[in-house]
Amino acid sequence: MWPATLLGMRVVLCPDKFAGTLAAQEVAAAVAEGWRAVVASDDLLIRPLADGGPGFVAVLADALGGRRIPVPTVDPLGRPASGEILLTVDGTGYLESAQACGLHLLSAAERDPKATTSYGLGALVTAAVEHGARTVVVGLGGSGTNDGGAGMITALGATPLDDAGLALPYGGAALAAVATLDGAPRLRGATLVAATDVDNPLLGLHGASSVYGPQKGASRADVLLLDAALERWAAVLERELPGCPPGLGALPGGGAAGGLGAAILALGGRCESGIDLVTRAIGLDAALDAADLVITGEGSFDHQSLRGKVVAGVAGAARDRGVPCVVLAGRVSTGRREAASAGVTEAYSLVEHFGGEERGGIEAAMGRPAEGLRALGARLARQWSR
Repeated sequence: MWPATLLGMRVVLCPDKFAGTLAAQEVAAAVAEGWRAVVASDDLLIRPLADGGPGFVAVLADALGGRRIPVPTVDPLGRPASGEILLTVDGTGYLESAQACGLHLLSAAERDPKATTSYGLGALVTAAVEHGARTVVVGLGGSGTNDGGAGMITALGATPLDDAGLALPYGGAALAAVATLDGAPRLRGATLVAATDVDNPLLGLHGASSVYGPQKGASRADVLLLDAALERWAAVLERELPGCPPGLGALPGGGAAGGLGAAILALGGRCESGIDLVTRAIGLDAALDAADLVITGEGSFDHQSLRGKVVAGVAGAARDRGVPCVVLAGRVSTGRREAASAGVTEAYSLVEHFGGEERGGIEAAMGRPAEGLRALGARLARQWSR
């Protein structure tokens, strides 16, 4: 893990992506470049992270090796999109829902969870199964859909029908009329795993529609419609799919990615912590055991960051080992006391580095993030390196 002979500090760089600007690998590289410009003798161990959202496959490919196989698919509105699966030597296929269902694939005007579909994810799952995967791990996060995985299940071979026996249109709203399934999902015995750190259920006040629907363009009326539609959909899944657990609408994780978690549970799959899965794969625990300092980060360090996301997992692990943890983010809105209680020693913002909101800091943070991260990396080297 670490070289036998160390000349300086042992620093672990394990950020998440900065959504909309830099991949996790790029974030870590920029911070490392800034640090090394000040202190070249310190040992920097780069371990980019992901919790199941965008970047999940790339991070695991770096850690596990295997084959990255391009797969043509479609976006939430059915337009052609490019996806990929990672197939490892143990017969596990890894993919991320955001490549087919991602909110980033839609313009602001196109965001309508009543109409968007997860069909493209079903194409990715099918490709993984056809390439011989016995276990398919689906990273959930960043979705622009709220169809309870109906599109994915359709692509796998089971079509939702209404009372008249007609196939339903795509999208979450159409599920208000679902009555049955035609056909059965074709998984060839493969097991599905949902990699997510969201524990919201499918239905209700804390469910997919209520909590995440507004982020995807849903109005209050839309939220009520979608929640009722998903309730009907959950009842059909429990009745029609032999492997579906009872009480599907209330199970933890079912609300992940617009209900994709519930669809995976209905198909006999299970939910696992995305950040735990990734940290095991990259050997982060062993790296932290020997570290003098940990640097992590994400695009927005806010109240949600400390509830199951990458930063929370890293900071908690560092705190347990008595290792200081510094967070770098595009924007910081978490209170200092709250951050400290989670294990965060210090937090630095690109917006503030570039002069704050009133001086164009947001635009600079979005337009020149690597520059800002290099500068913050240099600043941390001057503060922390012995």
